[in-house]
Amino acid sequence: MDGIVLLKEDHKTVEKLFKQFEKAGENAHAEKRKIADRVIEELTTHTWIEEKIFYPAARSADPDTKDDVLESVEEHHVMLWILSELKDLDPHDERFDAKMTVLIENVRHHVEEEEKEWFPEVRKAMGRKRLTELGEEMEAAKKKAPGDPLAVPSADQ
Repeated sequence: MDGIVLLKEDHKTVEKLFKQFEKAGENAHAEKRKIADRVIEELTTHTWIEEKIFYPAARSADPDTKDDVLESVEEHHVMLWILSELKDLDPHDERFDAKMTVLIENVRHHVEEEEKEWFPEVRKAMGRKRLTELGEEMEAAKKKAPGDPLAVPSADQ
């Protein structure tokens, strides 16, 4: 699978989870906890492979993506801290839904920028063969991703 396609598939998976969360009832605490846990897992893995593999490759293939990559890493930083807070927050806590809403808004913004603004440029710069190699590398790296959002490199920055 092509690396950009893999990342877009991850984006779709997370968006489905967001919609499930938004449709869950106000008092569906157990369901919301379950969805949040999946979101934490998916986004932690996704940011890990982007930062370890995709972003360095994108910068190398198209140096003009430098600012996009740096902005994305900063967006990851914010997102990872929200994930780490959600991880241990009781879904009955009045801040739980608010934190999840802020997370959803941030991730949707991030995805839109990646998919519309700079993935097309990276695709042109890399070509099919390189993107396929990256996709395979990222798929394999998912198994090595940490479970803790704060173990992703940008969480420390």
